[in-house]
Order: sequence, then structure tokens, then C-alpha cells
Amino acid sequence: MTGATLERLRDRRFRRRPSLAVRGERAALAFVEAVGFCSTFYRFPDGVACLWEAVVGRADPRWPRRSHHDAGIGLTWELKDTLPARKRVYYGKLLRGRPVLVALDLFPAFYALARGRQRARDFEAEYAAGRLSHTAHHVLKALVREHPQYTRELRANAFMLEPRRTRDFERAMAELQQGLWVVKTEERYEPSFSYRWDLLEAWLPDEVAKGRRLPRAAAVEQLIERYLRGAVYASEHALARLFGLAADDIAPAAARLVRTGALRDGCAVPGWPGRWLVHASATDGA
Repeated sequence: MTGATLERLRDRRFRRRPSLAVRGERAALAFVEAVGFCSTFYRFPDGVACLWEAVVGRADPRWPRRSHHDAGIGLTWELKDTLPARKRVYYGKLLRGRPVLVALDLFPAFYALARGRQRARDFEAEYAAGRLSHTAHHVLKALVREHPQYTRELRANAFMLEPRRTRDFERAMAELQQGLWVVKTEERYEPSFSYRWDLLEAWLPDEVAKGRRLPRAAAVEQLIERYLRGAVYASEHALARLFGLAADDIAPAAARLVRTGALRDGCAVPGWPGRWLVHASATDGA
């Protein structure tokens, strides 16, 4: 297959064509479930689906001068709020510190890699082992005592209401989101703008339970297969970088997917260096 063919397939699956553009909530949910996970506005250099691109139906759209009046940005923003609030998808800073929307059937794989068999109550052990910062531990302790909480309430209960503590609080919440301890469940605009936070296992109990039972190797396989089903192609190095995994995690998982027929490996693409993993649905279609 040529590089141009692979890029056209990726554009179709990422809905980067006007005829395939996402027009509403139902189409947005179908899009997230098809690609497994996607960013909202940020364009990952690794080839991750982007909801904004899917809404406008083209790759790399330019940010308009009057974004508040732009229909594409408005719809993307609405979908980014509505889908998680209705518990149709997970939303949080999960990949390289960037927020993503994740299909609920794929979310257990992310949980298995981040937390394994842990529960929320295991945060004390994580803190004792030095894997949780002092501020994140302090905030999480307040949320464990009472949840859910809006941002101001949580900051007050963590004794972090002073403006000078804003940066510390935001860093702690980013750490807790990336560690899959907490989740943002609502963005409230009235009477004032605020987020509502909850313990992840309280908000998505079934998905967390599935993640706790999922072996690490199976989780890696699920992430690779689902990602390539949408992105079509990638190298093992790019997969390791995207998911923050070691080559020793990626190589055996990819080999197992090749044996089951889900992927094709060692694919040469004219003009592209190296060998590539390509999803079998792409080569079968071709």
C-alpha cells in the first residue's frame, strides 16, 4: 500500500472529510466508539483522532479569530461537555497530559495500565511509596472523605482557597486525573463557572471493576488494536511513545495481534523509512 492510500484511510476513519463530518451527539458518540479515544481540540503529532477535526470535516483546521462565534468550535465544546456529563464517555487528562474522550468499553484497558488492581482506598499506600505528591495526597484525602465536590468546596476542604495556591491545586488535580484517581463529571456555568469532581471508581464503578480484573498484557493488546483500527498504521516506537509504554510491552502485544490476524506487521511503504504495523481491515479493504 502507498503512503497516500494509508493517509486517505486514516482521514476517512478520523472523519476528516466534509461528507463524514460529525453533526450531533449521536454521531459524536459513534465516532468516539469507532476510534476508541480522541482529543477534543489538540492535534497529537502521533496521529490521534480529534473531535474538532471530525466536526469540521477536515484535517488541521485553523483557529478562527472569533472563536466564540464559530459553529465548529461551539459544537465541539458542547459535545465535549455533554457526552461525559451523560456518562456516555470518559473525559480526562489521560494521554501525555492532554485531555481525551475515551469509549467506555475501552476505558478498562487504560485503568488496568494506570492502576492495576488498586482501589481508591489504596491512595495512602501510593503516597507512602512516594508515587503520589504531597499536595495530590492532601486533595485526594479531602475528596475521599466527601464526594462529589465542586472545585471551590474541594479547595476549601483541602485548605487551598488562597489565590497563591491555585497553581498547586491545578497541578494536583492534573496528577490525580492522569493517575485515574479522580474524574471531572460536570462543568457548571451558573451561577458561576466551576467543575464538579468525583472519585473515578464512584463515577464509573463497572468500568473500574473490569479494569481491575484485566491483565496488563490484554490491556496493551486492546489499546493497540483499537487505536490502529482507527489510525490504520503506526510503528512500534510510535505506539510506545503515545501510550508511555516500554518496547517490551508493545512488541509481544503486537506479535500476538499479528498471529490472530488483527494486524499486519513488517509492512513496507514506498518512500517511508522502516517497517509498519497496519490494521488488517485496511489491507483487507485494499
